[in-house]
Amino acid sequence: MFSLPVKPLTPFTSLSSKPLNPPKCCKSQPQIERGLSFDVGDTFFRHESSTGRDLGVLSAAIYKKSHNALRVLDAMCGCGIRSMRYLVEADADFVLANDANHECGGVISGNLERADREKKRWVVKHSDANRVLTECYLERDFFDLIDVDSFGSESSYLRAAMCAVKLDGLLYVTSTDGYSSGGHRPEHTLAAYGAYVKHMPYSNEIGLRMLIGGAMREASVLGYQVVPLFSYYSYHGPVFRAMLQIRRGKYPNKRHYSFISYCIQCGNSQAFSWGELGQMRCSCNNVPGSLIVSGPLWTGPLHSASFLTEMLNLAGQWGWTSNKTGKHLETLLKRMIDESDPVLPFGYIRLDEISSRAKVNSPPLDSVLCTLHKEGYAACRSHIASNAIKTNCPMVDCVRLVKELQQCPETGEGKLHHAIEI
Repeated sequence: MFSLPVKPLTPFTSLSSKPLNPPKCCKSQPQIERGLSFDVGDTFFRHESSTGRDLGVLSAAIYKKSHNALRVLDAMCGCGIRSMRYLVEADADFVLANDANHECGGVISGNLERADREKKRWVVKHSDANRVLTECYLERDFFDLIDVDSFGSESSYLRAAMCAVKLDGLLYVTSTDGYSSGGHRPEHTLAAYGAYVKHMPYSNEIGLRMLIGGAMREASVLGYQVVPLFSYYSYHGPVFRAMLQIRRGKYPNKRHYSFISYCIQCGNSQAFSWGELGQMRCSCNNVPGSLIVSGPLWTGPLHSASFLTEMLNLAGQWGWTSNKTGKHLETLLKRMIDESDPVLPFGYIRLDEISSRAKVNSPPLDSVLCTLHKEGYAACRSHIASNAIKTNCPMVDCVRLVKELQQCPETGEGKLHHAIEI
């Protein structure tokens, strides 16, 4: 892996010579996450985001193990818990923790001192994220992992971050704009991510594909390509996060960057390339207006199964999957691995939609999965929606199978129990 020489950074010092304690205006709010004690003060902090932090730390630790080096830039660090966890759990060699709010300095520094009291492995800065990223690029001070936990549909940092990350390094990107990914502001998503997004039944997956597609567009301008190692959606916020590996080389013929359609008549989805614009139609009918089209979006895989397997194994070694709390992380990683099947298309299907089209009550999800597998289709649960599946089975066949399950439940749930017993 080629990278330009790294210029060492000057350790952070506070504006005064006094000890780095939270400012008097900030009340102390002690917290514990994964056994680490820290203070959030008056900063914005969500316990629910701990899973996203878990995934980032696991990725960083795997990178450190394979590259024997790990320099992290936490561009919007808040109270500094992510930076602290990168130092302690991922054993980062160095972390630059940046937050534009100067009043957070004491809280951030106080937390990082718990990880390294000698202050040799971290620096705190207070500047606009784009400015910090651009300065790092201009100084040829590149990082192995850049974590940008941004708010809303802020995407202006993408190009600056790609300039500051090492080749083959990791970029952890974020969006929290569920309103736009739901198709309610297509002009806004066009400006932010270069995609005209309209409402679709699997809008939360569209949010991930919109984010990755926007990153891919910026990477292509620089002569790079992005490889999603995992993509994670959480309903709180909502939060869309994707861990991308930045590699040299453009995608041939815009592969995995196209338009996604959903037919309101038959319920099927399909992708259309740029060359097919103006020729888009569904094979079920020629009714004008039956197709809803969004794009261009990332249409390739959301995850790398091999990387997720490494994450799952490491989580097990760390004891993160052995208790009731860890069960959630284990289930999430296993579902992501299942979603990585290359046969599975983009999107997911809610059982409610299948049942509505079939005009029957919704059957148990496990019964539907078992039936689809027996019919030779690929199918799995979606990590995004609890009552949804990902499958390569056309909607018309999903409807037929659900009707059969309703008419003859023994062929579904009864066979499922028999299969489990065997």
